Amino acid sequence: MKLISCNANRPLSEAIADYLDMRLTRSEVKTFADQEIFVRIDENVRGEDVFVIQSTSYPANDNLMQLLIMMDALRRASARRITAVIPYFGYARQDRKTDGRTPISAKLVANLISASGADRVLTVDLHAGQIQGFFDIPTDNLFGGPVMIDDIKERFGKDKIVMVSPDVGGVVRARALANKLNADLAIVDKRRPEAGKSEVMNIIGDVSGKACIMLDDICDSGGTLANAAAALKDQGAVSVSAYVTHGVLSGNAVQRIEKSVLDELVMTDTIQPSEAATKSKKIRVLPMSPLLGEAIRRIANEESVSKLFDR
Repeated sequence: MKLISCNANRPLSEAIADYLDMRLTRSEVKTFADQEIFVRIDENVRGEDVFVIQSTSYPANDNLMQLLIMMDALRRASARRITAVIPYFGYARQDRKTDGRTPISAKLVANLISASGADRVLTVDLHAGQIQGFFDIPTDNLFGGPVMIDDIKERFGKDKIVMVSPDVGGVVRARALANKLNADLAIVDKRRPEAGKSEVMNIIGDVSGKACIMLDDICDSGGTLANAAAALKDQGAVSVSAYVTHGVLSGNAVQRIEKSVLDELVMTDTIQPSEAATKSKKIRVLPMSPLLGEAIRRIANEESVSKLFDR
């Protein structure tokens, strides 16, 4: 097999290659003056099982086009099988019609990926599980939970912890980790007056005197986590940490996290952390390369991927 990387998160691609004791296939991805994207693969890939690693994070459209053009180039170079490894799947929050005359952009992106030559998709913590059904090709959705569980056990030990879902939609995710950690569960009931803004309403569950660990798939503006942390502290929580898979951290999100009462934000490197996030004393990054690398190895060897989570 061969690994090939686009430009969205080169450090993660290199870490995956190191885990697999391989090197990345030589390629060139550049942008012309008019912002057109050009791709050239500098090695023979005929008959190879190729894994293209690219998160479709900011700038989402450029990174998506890099992925699509790279897969088209591989298909025309006669690669035997092309797997799109998308640690962060952009447009995932547009997974349904929220109003009249609005698109389902996640389905459109799934169609584009299939049409560009992908034979299968490997991604991490899709915002909505039904997005797997948007693809007409095999799709593996990995969970960041095992990586987080190991870190939580190491950090909190025998502390009295409670897993917190920052909204009703994340209850299933938080409950799954709470069961594996033998921890209690709490839920933040919030109202969102408009896109990008949230207002905490109630805390469901007992958090007084406990270390609260919020769990979410995406941290974008940071407003939801900041507001929820304040509400939890008001209810007597001893500490509040947040674990998220995808640190989008758009706009002034890092500054909002810094100013909040949140003790720590822990995120994975599915999206390459910005310089501000790297320098922040409240933000810590967990590596996803071992999980992604092992999943790639299992797919290449036609082994079970789901067994990665049987524990």
